Amino acid sequence: MEMQTAGTNKRADIAARAIEIIDQNKSAEGPLLPILHGLQEEFGYVPPETLPLVANALNLSRAEVHGVFTFYHDYRSHPAGRHVLRICRAEACQSMGGDALAERAVELLGIDWSETSADGAVTLEPVYCLGLCACAPAAMLDGEMIGRLDDEQLQEIATEVRL
Repeated sequence: MEMQTAGTNKRADIAARAIEIIDQNKSAEGPLLPILHGLQEEFGYVPPETLPLVANALNLSRAEVHGVFTFYHDYRSHPAGRHVLRICRAEACQSMGGDALAERAVELLGIDWSETSADGAVTLEPVYCLGLCACAPAAMLDGEMIGRLDDEQLQEIATEVRL
């Protein structure tokens, strides 16, 4: 019973904080994206149970909110790992060996795309252009850009994120 109460309290806390974020942003022009950004900033992801609250507050259908939420790759429906490794999967990076590096990242980290390791250490995400086409292949680790990524760097990253 105590476990159920803790879960209920957590959901209530999430809902209360989400409503605050919604109220702070709903009068802005085009409020949906600022609200989703606010939720992700607050929780580290957009809790799925908050989407109906957003839809209701903005007088949108749940499908509209879900469509926007799933369209943008930066929004998460679950918490990310302590480290987030994004590897560019766009054409310029592919042409410079990015596909092989991407496969190697999956192998080294033991997770697939958009997954988080069981220990919560790292999340691996595809991204479709980091703006470093001239320095392809490119990646981003915890917000820091990495150009001319090679296998040695990737191995160092895989070791670093596991610490």
